[in-house]
Amino acid sequence: MKVLVAVKRVVDAYVKVRVKSDNSGVELANAKMAINPFCEIAVEEAVRLKEQGKVDEVIVVSVGTAASQEQIRTALALGADRGILVETDQEAQPLSVAKILKALIEKEGVDLVLLGKQSIDTDNNQVGQMLGALTGMPQGTFACRADLAESKIIVSREVDGGEQTVELELPAIVTTDLRLNEPRYASLPNIMKAKKKPIDTLSPGDLGVSVQSSIKTLSVEPPAERTAGIKVASVDELIEKLKTEAKVI
Repeated sequence: MKVLVAVKRVVDAYVKVRVKSDNSGVELANAKMAINPFCEIAVEEAVRLKEQGKVDEVIVVSVGTAASQEQIRTALALGADRGILVETDQEAQPLSVAKILKALIEKEGVDLVLLGKQSIDTDNNQVGQMLGALTGMPQGTFACRADLAESKIIVSREVDGGEQTVELELPAIVTTDLRLNEPRYASLPNIMKAKKKPIDTLSPGDLGVSVQSSIKTLSVEPPAERTAGIKVASVDELIEKLKTEAKVI
């Protein structure tokens, strides 16, 4: 059984993001980059399935610049078997990424696709659902638990009312949520082994996909600065301010 895991290169979740002075985007120069946290959870789940003997091969794919090889190597150090970089200097929109993944699924004969539910840079939460629509494969989104058994996978999903459990026939798509697992740290021996694992480089054109975007970013604005809090002398004063200033009661 083959599992395909998509990973995205994003600014490290613990780095304070700065907006460019011309408001054209986020400042990436000298910023620490990492695997998108939700994608890292997907890698961990695939590796665990392999360790349980339920999966034969874990393939990691990333769509982006040549620098994305760094994140693929990280995933290989975590236990994936080989990587595929679909190299492009253009920012690939969710639909383009979904089309690329569809082409790779057909090319590799994949049985299960694991994706992070969303990336922390654009927060679109679209690729998994678009991929399901393009391929016709069943999907379990926002997964907090996944159990693989023979020709099906049982997925517990995070929903507003709690959890929903669905049974999917393979091949299937699963998008991962935070409660699914706790990603491991890559050990030094595995980091060294990852350097010898293969990474194939393709272009979107090799897969018959165009990444030409129809979306243009007009401007990017930082969130408004929070105002300082105040202290009140009594409960009565607090209630009065909640009534007259905050207008919440």
